This record gives sequence, C-alpha cells and structure tokens, in this order.
Amino acid sequence: MMTMHCTKSTPDSEMVGVCKSGAPGEETPTLQLSSAAQLPQNTNCLACSEDSMYLGLGHAGGLSVWCASSLSPVAEWLQDTLEITKMEMTRMAKDVYLLGTTDDMGVARVYAYHHETIHLLSVINTVENVNQRTVCLTFELSKGGVYGAASMRCNGDVWLEVYHFPSEAWLKELEKEESQKQDENSTGNADVKWSPVAVSKIKPPKPPKGPTLQDPYKRSKADFLAHCLSLDVETSSYQREGQSFRVESGKTKKINDRCCTHHFLLPCGLLPAKNTKKSSPAGLPVAICVWWSGNHNLLQYSLEKTSKIKPDAEPMPDMLWPNAKKILCSAVSNCTRYIAVGLEGAIVCVWDRMSGSPLLIVLVSAADSAFVKVQFVDHRPDSADDTSQYIAEKVHLLFFCKSGVIHIVTTGRGTQSHAAQLTERPADSRDLPTAIASVPFLHGLFLVVQRNGKIFLQDVINQNIVCSLTPPASHLITTPCNPIYALSIVKPTLFIQGELESSCSAPSEGGSQSQLFTFYFGESDVTKKYMVSLRDSPRQAVSCVNLEESCNLYLKQRLLSVDGMGKSVVDT
Repeated sequence: MMTMHCTKSTPDSEMVGVCKSGAPGEETPTLQLSSAAQLPQNTNCLACSEDSMYLGLGHAGGLSVWCASSLSPVAEWLQDTLEITKMEMTRMAKDVYLLGTTDDMGVARVYAYHHETIHLLSVINTVENVNQRTVCLTFELSKGGVYGAASMRCNGDVWLEVYHFPSEAWLKELEKEESQKQDENSTGNADVKWSPVAVSKIKPPKPPKGPTLQDPYKRSKADFLAHCLSLDVETSSYQREGQSFRVESGKTKKINDRCCTHHFLLPCGLLPAKNTKKSSPAGLPVAICVWWSGNHNLLQYSLEKTSKIKPDAEPMPDMLWPNAKKILCSAVSNCTRYIAVGLEGAIVCVWDRMSGSPLLIVLVSAADSAFVKVQFVDHRPDSADDTSQYIAEKVHLLFFCKSGVIHIVTTGRGTQSHAAQLTERPADSRDLPTAIASVPFLHGLFLVVQRNGKIFLQDVINQNIVCSLTPPASHLITTPCNPIYALSIVKPTLFIQGELESSCSAPSEGGSQSQLFTFYFGESDVTKKYMVSLRDSPRQAVSCVNLEESCNLYLKQRLLSVDGMGKSVVDT
C-alpha cells in the first residue's frame, strides 16, 4: 500500500547562495590548478572516455581526440562548415572508442577512434529535403556503445529513435581497414562501406484499441495499460499524430516545446519471461525508460525487442510505471535500480525496479516553485558482496526548483524518509548555480558552477562547501551559464574550459584564447577522505528470472523495512 508523507523542509539560516562554507570564521580551502593547455578555436564541447585515456573535443571545423594525460592531440576529423556542439564518448573495445556528436544544424553522427585515426561510421539523420529536415534534439550513447538513443523533431512532430549499433561488424571492419592501410600492396584509399545501424522509433503512446481479449490475465493487463495511458489523453494536454496540444478557454492550441526524456537501464528486477539469461554483460543495458512532457507515465521498453521489430512497426512498452501527477523531471541511480521522478505539486516519487513498487512518495511542502531537475547522490556500500547492505542503504536525491532553491531528500528501505531545504533562493542572481554534477569518485560531493564563474565542491549530505577551484587570475571560466567541462573518473580529474580575460592581454590575430584547465583531486588532503575506490565494472542489482524469486526478494526488503522502522522508533 502506498503512503504519502508530508515533510516540511527546514532551511539552514547559515546557508548563503549554494551552501554554508563551514564553521564560522573558517576559510574555504582552495584546490590549485594542476595544468593547462591551449584549445582549438571555438571549442564547444568536451567528453572523456570511461577509462580516462582520451578526451573528445568538438569545435568549429570538426572534432579532435586528445590524450588525457599529456593533453596533446592524437587525431582529428576536419570538415569545412562543420561545427560540433555536443559530444559523447564511450569505449567500445580495446583501443576502439565510439563518439556520438551533434552539430549546429541538428545532425547527429557516430565516429570511431581507432589507432590514432577517426572514422565516420554513420550519419544518423541525413538532410535530403530542407523542408522535411529532421533535427536531432538529444543524442546519447549507452556505455559500451551497443545502443544509442536520439530525440528527433520534424515539422512539429517529436519521437525517440533507438539505435542498435553493429558493434561486432564495425570492429571487424575497423581491423580490416587498418590491415589494408598497413599493406604495402594495397591499391588505394577506397572508402569503407560501414555496416548500417538498426533503428526503431518510439512515438508518444496512444491507448490500445481493439476487441476485448478473452484471456482474463491479458484482458486485465490491457485494461490497466489503457486506463493509465488515457490519463495522458484526458488531461489538458493530449497528443494527435505525434504532436502535442493544450486546451485553453475551449480552444485547442499546439504546443511547440514537446520533448521526450529517456534513460538506459541495466538488468534489475523481474526480467521478461522469454529472457532466460541470468545476467547480462557488465554495463550492457537491457531496457530504456521513456516519458513525454505533459504525461504521467514512465514507459519501459526492452532493447532486445526494439532491435528486432520491423522498421515500420511501433514497439509497445513492456512495463508502465504510473504516477498521479504530471512528470516534470527524472533521473536514475548509478546502478539504475531506482528511478526518481519530480511531479507537479512538489511530489517526489522513487520507483524501485527490484520490487516493482515505490520506495518513496513524499510531498516536499517547502518547495516554493516547480521542480526542474533531479539528481541522485550516488554512493556505494563498503562490501560489494553484501546484498542486504546494498538493499538497505540510504538513497539521497537533490531536487532543483525553478526559483533556484535546492531540496535534499533521503530515503531507503528500513529508514525514515526525510526532506530538507539545502539552499535558500540567492539574493543575487549571479550566485545561481548553472551546473551541478555528481562527482563519482568523491563520496557525496557535487561540482557546482555559479553564474558568476565561481567553482567549488559541495558536500550535499553534510551541507558544507569542501573547497574552491580557482583558475589563474588572468583567466575566467568560459560561458559560466553553460560551462564546458568533463570529469575523468579513473584519474580523478576535472577538465574545464577557460578564457583569457580581455583586460589582461590584447587579442591575438587568428589565435585561440581558450585554455583547458585540469584540477587533479587524487593528491589533495582536502578531498582524500571523500575518495571512492571505483570498481572496474559498474555495480548491478540482482535480477530475478521468475515470479518466485521476485516475491522472495520483495518480502526480504519488507522485512528489512519493518526492522529498520522498529529500530528508528526505539532510538527516538
């Protein structure tokens, strides 16, 4: 049975801007710059591979790959009129890295870096007709580069495309291309015809139609799905042929900001009955979770099924996670076991994929405006083999309001849920945070960049600023409202772009004023106690292959919850 707890947030009177800086009179430590390197002109985006070996840079005229240790370029792909604005990077195999890019015209591409050479493997949305041009809004690669997903828009219609990349075929073709290059008897530089990408489209859902099913189980399942999907049609917003509309004063108006949010999901919980595998390769997603702006429901699709359907067929969701209010924002935990959603009316819901039930439903009564973003404060148990500890661990979330106020919510099986106001609304708009990112290698710490260009590490659990990160006095952070940065996980480092302050030097003719600053956290006494020893493979929650296993796990969690609640009552 789901219960709603009304929790009053308690602001800390000592907090100013983002967080209090520590004990009264105590100065915030400063982490010094480790190194710097000059960047290509008009560098727009930055990405780091999971093994921290390489950096990907998108800029005017193409893209480059740099060695992350020496900060020196090792390969580049140059093309006139091409300007890369967004980039992702993942390791596909040993010495092979996949790069997913989007340019300023909304065209997505997939490249591979292999043996100091960049190869263009696929153009996701080619421009054939300017009047029917498909624009890529978001493009994401799954870890390992087996899958990809992109939100597309064309003439007001928005849909999600899911890609199954031919990884094994691409690896063979890359090796073949490399051997031909080294062969002295090779006859030329013929273009390699790379294997095509399998694509499936997911459109905004419609209530299923058709004759009543005879089987009672199938009938009840279909009726439930139809009921939940109808909530998204009967409310003030509804969809017609992939478009979004709103009813105002009896008139129908088209909504142009229709968008889709998705998350790749690792194996967890009760797997589909046809899936007989106990586990999947480490880090390989098995499903994708999707929701549409203005909708109530989270829809989960099997990646294995979507990769096998016909190109013109539309996949149906395997699971539906219903919510009472419209979804405003969402996030998944590092292991993807938990899905957190911020709903209208300042309601927080955390779904537990292991049990298939809500871990938390709470009303953040102190929220002064709508939620715009949610993030998990991921941390790992001390013992990797202690499943019960992993089940009972606390879950911390940050919810960001439109006003700039941040709330922290703490929950978990066997623990009492608690919501508190982490920050007050800044008096000066320049103190508003423009980027807040979890630092995976530092326990409970977030990287915060403010509109005024200040950077610091914040302990969001203990609510204090750990240290400031300061660029050279002659430089400023590039576009603090949208900073260009990347975190190296294996070698705990922050890479962030800076610009030479105009008052310090005359502009060089045709030269780049951009610098890549690096801050290394591995040897700092300030961050040493927060350092997390990351494992080679991501932590994956246990998956169940039948209903009995799922029920046993759910009962175990309930027992832990009862024991924990009893202990909390005794302690108080």
